[in-house]
Amino acid sequence: MINRTLENKIRDKIGSGKAIVLVGARQVGKTTLIKSILKDSDFLFLDADDPTIRSMLTNPNTEQIRTILADNRIVFIDEAQRISGIGLTLKIITDQFKDVQLFVSGSSSFDLGNELNEPLTGRKWEYELFPISWEEYEKKIGFVNSEQQLENRLLYGFYPEVINNQGNEKETLKSLVNSYLYRDILAFSGIRKPEVLEKLLQALALQMGSEVNYNELSQTVGINKVTVQKYIEILEKGYIVFRMNSFSRNLRSEIKQNRKIYFYDNGVRNMIIGNFNPLDLRVDKGALWENFLVSERRKQNLYKDTFSKMYFWRTKQQQEIDLVEESSGKIFGYEFKWNSKKANFPQTFTETYNAETSLINKENFRDFVKI
Repeated sequence: MINRTLENKIRDKIGSGKAIVLVGARQVGKTTLIKSILKDSDFLFLDADDPTIRSMLTNPNTEQIRTILADNRIVFIDEAQRISGIGLTLKIITDQFKDVQLFVSGSSSFDLGNELNEPLTGRKWEYELFPISWEEYEKKIGFVNSEQQLENRLLYGFYPEVINNQGNEKETLKSLVNSYLYRDILAFSGIRKPEVLEKLLQALALQMGSEVNYNELSQTVGINKVTVQKYIEILEKGYIVFRMNSFSRNLRSEIKQNRKIYFYDNGVRNMIIGNFNPLDLRVDKGALWENFLVSERRKQNLYKDTFSKMYFWRTKQQQEIDLVEESSGKIFGYEFKWNSKKANFPQTFTETYNAETSLINKENFRDFVKI
């Protein structure tokens, strides 16, 4: 098992009187992580994939909950988003059974986020879990082995099941994408045209790391702009993609409204377009490298509470910087190159924002993705 960065943070919250909620895409290791934390404890495991459990936990009263919990002092409810009205049920447990430590996992934030936020305000610690991070991976297999695996990770990504099935990565990813990612999104979002969702995902995958235009996407996919925006928001809530906005403060020439779309996992992206060719044969090598670095940096910023804000920067004169981070009042600019050891940072940017700049290539990327 690969040790997860969040494990110690979660352990520190046990016994705090609040529910511990872990959300993220299916198959990123939520259940495994919580069971690992609880491996030396007696706990009640309630799997909401089981229809009997779902029925028991749908709108029960306090006495019914007391019967379900029995004498258990640790309770783990898995796949909680499948239970109607789960937020109120969890509120009763945290309010009425104060000696019970509640763990909750959810495979998406569609209903879970909406249902939990109001009932559990002030009653929960919530964490997001992503596919394995480079830091977690390198700690497990070592510097040399991880160096040898870099290209495979750019192609096949970091889902635990993919990492654990070397030699069968394509089949594993196909099952993952078709069985879990699409299933969750279609089940919880109300999307009635899966073929439209698939077409949009392919369009986003082909534009990964580039600025996206919702009007152009609507023409490509054949749906209106508002629907494109709605679908992208659903893909974000499903932990498949995330948006990065443009950075602008002082310059009239800065692009202010655009956004880029990145994928949380390179392997999922490559499965969507059906391309696992070696890096040397690919025209999108730079995009894969950029997506890997941005997604890894995002994991680190969220796991370690850096409170850094991430942007890209471009002007109407086509000056650009791949990643801009605003952290503790300082501005940092990063350029991503797979092989190159040189990057030209626009003087306009560095002088206007008194920014520190760095080139990130395959020689020095470790410090960038490990923070």
